[in-house]
Amino acid sequence: MSASSLCLYRPLITVLFFSRRRLISSSLSSSSPLVRVWSYSSSHSSNGPTPPPAIVEKMEEQTIGVAKVDTLKQKMELLGIPCNDSCVPGRYTNLLCPKCNGGPSMERSLSVHIVQKGDLAMWRCFRTDCSWGDQVYIDGRAAHNEVKKIVQFSGQMTEESLRLEPPGEKVTAYFSERMISDETLRRNAVMQRSGDKDTIAFTYKRNGLLVGCKFRSIEKRYWKEKGSEKTLYGIDDINDVAEIIIVEGEIDKLSVEEAGFCNCVSVPDGAPGKSSNKLPPVEKDTRYQYLWSCKQLLDKVSRIILATDNDKPGQALARDIALRLGTHRCWQVSWPKKDESSYYKDANEVLRHMGPDALRKVIENAKPYQLCISDQVVESSDKHKPERIPAS
Repeated sequence: MSASSLCLYRPLITVLFFSRRRLISSSLSSSSPLVRVWSYSSSHSSNGPTPPPAIVEKMEEQTIGVAKVDTLKQKMELLGIPCNDSCVPGRYTNLLCPKCNGGPSMERSLSVHIVQKGDLAMWRCFRTDCSWGDQVYIDGRAAHNEVKKIVQFSGQMTEESLRLEPPGEKVTAYFSERMISDETLRRNAVMQRSGDKDTIAFTYKRNGLLVGCKFRSIEKRYWKEKGSEKTLYGIDDINDVAEIIIVEGEIDKLSVEEAGFCNCVSVPDGAPGKSSNKLPPVEKDTRYQYLWSCKQLLDKVSRIILATDNDKPGQALARDIALRLGTHRCWQVSWPKKDESSYYKDANEVLRHMGPDALRKVIENAKPYQLCISDQVVESSDKHKPERIPAS
């Protein structure tokens, strides 16, 4: 399998069809003889009345606007939001929240708003034990001034509110030592705190919207911005792909990208201390809510490559993910041997010491997870080897 066959990242493309034959503008009654009703068609007679250019332009704008709103509704329906005819630009509509189902009373707690221009839809569940909120854009463009005002008014997290700025010399040098390029930092919006040269900011975005931020000091101390959403790091990179790679940390996600794979995400909170063979109810599986919250997206994936750390917590994380997403579609990497008695720990170690080509081959040579489990059982009986999958 080639590297290009794995890196299936591509943007969501929506095709809009526009027919001039259907462009008819009139809500007036036929009983108004003094009012001319324009019926515009590409096949109309040249001898018939022709609407003024201003009216034609207005009708075209209205038709394109409807198509944009329909596209937004399609995107929201993919997230489980049941849009109906009451969802129109410029108004707020209360719908049933797909995350909490309105609680015991099944109230319509999800407030949905499509901006007047039809470029953006946003929503928020007002039940205190849910509070699910997000946005979808018609495309990847920056928001209009009108949208920016709405976002700021709603208290939406922004780079400005977090006082973030592009990484300075010290931060870029730190990543350069780890073989992470400036281009990869820019693509993933890795930043730093304004005036703080020792703090890295990993921005978490979903649908292009900043939903969280994890900070890391050069000395490896971690903390999160209050109100950060618990989601996969780089989740926008796995929209509409058939195969994904899951790693254990943000730097490993960046490292895998250096090896040529864009379809990679990182878990937000590292690995657990131990794994459990029992799968708890979804509502009680709090540690892995970042998987359940994007279940519809992950359900479309046919192959999942687990590239977690080569230690017991990393193996526990791989087991937990495979249990939740299905072992039948999970594969696992085998980190190569470092010396006679040890193996490389993660993607960044392989990138730093062996280079991007070697890391790419490690990922391409991943094995079906069930086979990896069998290998681990055999190896665990050998006291002279660490509990890991041998490199092929």
